[in-house]
Amino acid sequence: MLVRAIAAFLICPGTVAFLVPLLIVWPPERSLRPAGWMLLAIGSVLLLWCVRDFYVVGRGTLAPWAPPKRLLRVGLYRLSRNPMYMAVVIVLGGWAIGFQSSVLWLYAAVVGAAFHLRVVLAEEPWLARTHGAEWARYKARVRRWV
Repeated sequence: MLVRAIAAFLICPGTVAFLVPLLIVWPPERSLRPAGWMLLAIGSVLLLWCVRDFYVVGRGTLAPWAPPKRLLRVGLYRLSRNPMYMAVVIVLGGWAIGFQSSVLWLYAAVVGAAFHLRVVLAEEPWLARTHGAEWARYKARVRRWV
């Protein structure tokens, strides 16, 4: 399962949050500004915290093919139902600020909108079917985003 968790991390947020932004600006015209590094670090730490909770507490991965078996209500999931998506958007903001790139801001906005649609149209209905009353209580207590 650890190998699947690592693969899922590299494939899913690794591609969206790190590979694609670098491909968009490659080769970079300027070095990454300090504010960008700060947001990249914060977003990366939050992202890794969520991945750890998926694996340790949820007994699954962030990948759709091996989702957590338990509903996550610990760590950052006590504050937001979707902290992993928020962490990715923070990382994308770090790239956009760091490289002063309007294209990266646009990419971050598109990814954020796609995350919202995925959550509303796919993930929340799946969680309701899978976790029933437990999901309903959690949803009533914790906001979708912030």
